[in-house]
This record gives sequence, structure tokens and C-alpha cells, in this order.
Amino acid sequence: MSDPGPAPAPRGLYRRMGIAALIVAGGTLLSRALGLLRQVIFAGLLGAGATGDAYFVAFLIPDFVNYLLAGAYMAITLIPIITRRFAAGDEEDAWRAFWAITRALLIGSVVLLAAAMPFISPVLRAVEPGFTDAQVAEAARLTRIILPAQIFFILGQLFTAVQFARERFVIATLGPVVYNLGIILGGLAGALGREQPTADGFAWGVLGGSFAGIFLLQAWGARRCGLRWPTGSLRRHPAVRRYFALAIPLMLGQSLVVLDEQLGRTFGSLVGQGGVSWLTFGRQVMLVPVGVIAQAAGVAAYPFLARLAAEGKLDQLAETVTRALRYIVVLSLAAAAALMALSVPAVRLLYERGSFEAADTLRTAGTVVFFALGVPMWGLQQILARGFYAREQMWVPVVVGTLATAAAVPIYWGLQHAMGVDGLALASSLAITLYTAALAAVWYRRTGWQHARPVAATSLRNLPLAAAAGLAGWAAASWVMGRFPIQGELSSLAALAAGGVVVLAVALAPPWVRRDLN
Repeated sequence: MSDPGPAPAPRGLYRRMGIAALIVAGGTLLSRALGLLRQVIFAGLLGAGATGDAYFVAFLIPDFVNYLLAGAYMAITLIPIITRRFAAGDEEDAWRAFWAITRALLIGSVVLLAAAMPFISPVLRAVEPGFTDAQVAEAARLTRIILPAQIFFILGQLFTAVQFARERFVIATLGPVVYNLGIILGGLAGALGREQPTADGFAWGVLGGSFAGIFLLQAWGARRCGLRWPTGSLRRHPAVRRYFALAIPLMLGQSLVVLDEQLGRTFGSLVGQGGVSWLTFGRQVMLVPVGVIAQAAGVAAYPFLARLAAEGKLDQLAETVTRALRYIVVLSLAAAAALMALSVPAVRLLYERGSFEAADTLRTAGTVVFFALGVPMWGLQQILARGFYAREQMWVPVVVGTLATAAAVPIYWGLQHAMGVDGLALASSLAITLYTAALAAVWYRRTGWQHARPVAATSLRNLPLAAAAGLAGWAAASWVMGRFPIQGELSSLAALAAGGVVVLAVALAPPWVRRDLN
């Protein structure tokens, strides 16, 4: 008898994934919009100078502590563990596993944060060689305000994992929204009555927003999904060992996805005053489409991928990953074209006011163009990595990411010397391309190269179209801006509207594009 081949994934699965992706995309879009508003307010109050650089660097140690605890991967690590128990019908043991893991992580995070406090200033002085003593002192002071928020992020990630494992997405997507609102309100409150605003209000907003949106709201969401305190002892639960077996690779590996921003900050401090801020603002613009398109798809797809893996349906898992990758290719190429074509009016509309001057707009817009080159790769790696995570093969993205990081450091160093901040943005795109290509090669070697053909065909069909869309959008935006005698918010808004419509019309209107999306 001939092999009938793998059964296709049911359309009901794709429908549930699509609904989940829309929910996550909507929440992500709102969160990214508030994140941009937060940066707009920050830029208007503090500009792109020494104060802004110190504030952004104040996140270095908190982010690294979160990284050591695999904070960004807690939900990714926990979801397969409790999903297997849900799939087996053992809900009581799922909650026992959750609380055993939570207890261990809470103890570890408190100890690590307490140990980090005395070393804040020496570490910042070592990793930011371009900073003055005054900037190091200011960054250290802000770090001490922000650092305790990591407790709330860690607990919030675990509560979010419960909701995702139950395929509930609404409350989980609202956490970053409340977090950004907290930072905005803190920044505005801190500026009241001050002739020279400081970053203190923003730092306290980080702490308050993380408590309200990331911890309290997500605890309530997990409770609504059935989370309860289980019967029996939590000591020596096997899920704790399994969690750390999966998480330790993520803790030890120096993943490019996590360290890319810090590499930019470190080398950006060597460019001179404002370098870190230009890169941060430019990266924030780039991350809007990455979050709305790619991150939303990855977050929404992962619980379904984990369930397919738990049920042993690996062929359906590979087919589902392929479908998600094609979706990412189409939309991320269009997004990259739009970013490159409309970088100047976008940055001018968002940031050019108050202490953020026209020269800052041009420098930031330059980074956006080079960051945009990497948008499709940021999207693809989100899905590919989650394919490995769903199969509990955590070592693969870690090893590939660590090797890519090692290869990226000389790229950052060389392009920073050759091109300044633009070179660092280009280095980011080249590095993420290297990582994604290597990850894809391993994925298809394990799942079969036949799964690569639909993704490659979609890419070849849509890449020339995206290039044409970008050129057409740039021409339309330039023509519109030329009709205004003074370049400001109105001209930028008009240029964005005209250029955006043209890019979308050219990149997404052809019938084969809609087939790729379906």
C-alpha cells in the first residue's frame, strides 16, 4: 500500500489560531501604540541626549537578570509542561506543577535581585565605556528603581502561561497595555512642576505599571482560567526538574534575539551623545510591525503547536508552522517596505517636538531604514523557534542563537566604525538574518525539506512586489511632502497616509498574495 502521507491540520485548528492571532494582534497593536506614545512623551520631555541615554541604559541590568532567569521564555517553557497534563486529563497535577515551579522561581529571583544590587554601578561602568561618571551614577540610580519590577514580570509570565495553555488570550494581551499606561502616567506626573524634567517618573511608572498590568491583572486572568492552590505537597515535584531541564539552555545560551538590543546600546555609547537614543527610538518604530504581525502570530500559534506536540501529531505541527511562516513572509515584507519608504515622516510625526530636533529625526530615520531590512527575519524566527519549543527541543535555538551572537559581535564592531548608528542598525538586520537562516536549516533538516518549498515560493513571489511597493510608497510620500511649504506634523501625517495606502495596494492587492494568506 502507498503511504497516504500526513493528514492535514483541521481547518478548525487554523480558525482558532486565526481568532487567537487577531486578539493578540489587536492587543499588541494597542500596546505598541502606547509604547510609541510613551517614547513620544519621553522624547518631547527629555530629548535624545545624556538623560535619555542614562534612562535607557538603566534597563540593562534588569533585562539581564530577567534573561538569566529565562524570563522571556518562562511562558514558552511552562506551557508544554502543563499542556501535557491538561491533555492527559490531570488538571490537579497541572496546578501542582505550576505552583511548585512558581515557588522555586520566586525564591531564585529574590535572591538574584538582592545579589545584583551592590554591583549595579561597577557593571554599568564596565559595559558602557562611552558614559561619563555622572551618566553612570544617574543610570545606576534609575536601575535601583526599575530592578524590583522583575519580580512582577516573572510572576506575570507564569500567570500568562496558564491563560495561553487554556487558549485564553484577551486578558493576557492587556498586560502590556496597562504597563505602558503606567509608564506614561508616571512620566507625566514626574514632569509636573519641574522646569527641568527628569526620568524619575518614567522609572517609577515602570515599577507601578508592572505591578498593576503584569502581576495583578494576570493573576486575576489565571484565576479565571481555573488556577487554584492544589492539594498535596509541592516538594520534589518532577515538573520542577523538567522545567529547569528545558529552561537551563535558555538561561545559559547567549541568544541574539535577546542580546541584539544590548549590543546596539553598548556599541551605540561609543558613537557619542544621542547614539543610544537614536537606536532605541528607531528600534521601537521597527518593532511595531514585528509585534503586530510576527509576535502576535507566534504567541497565538504556540499553545496550539504545544498541544499538537503533546498529542504526537508532529506532521500537523510542521504543516502548521509552514502555514504560519507563509503568512509572516507576506505581511512582513509589506511592513518592511513601508518602514523603509516612510521612515522620515513616521519619525517626524512621532518624535519631532520639544527637545527632539530635526537633526534627531534624520538620524533616527536612518536607523529605521536599516532596521527594516531585518523585519521579515524577526518574524520568521518567532515561528521557527516556537516550533522547536513546542517539541521541547530548547537546545536548538539556544545553540544556534549563541553561535549567531558570537558571529554578530565583529559585525557590530566593524559596521559601527564604518557607518556609525546606521551601521549598528544594519548589523542588527544582518545578525538576525544569519540566525534565522541557520535556524531554518536545522528545522527543515529535521522536519523535511518539502516543508521549505511553499515558504520559498511565497518569498520569491512577494519579494519583488514588496520592493516595487516600497518605491511607489516613497514616491507618493515624497510628492505629498513636496506640496507643503513647511515640514511638520500635518505634512508627515499626509505623507504617511498616502504612502501607506500605496504600499498596501501594491504589496497586498494581487490575487496570488491573497492565496498565500489563505
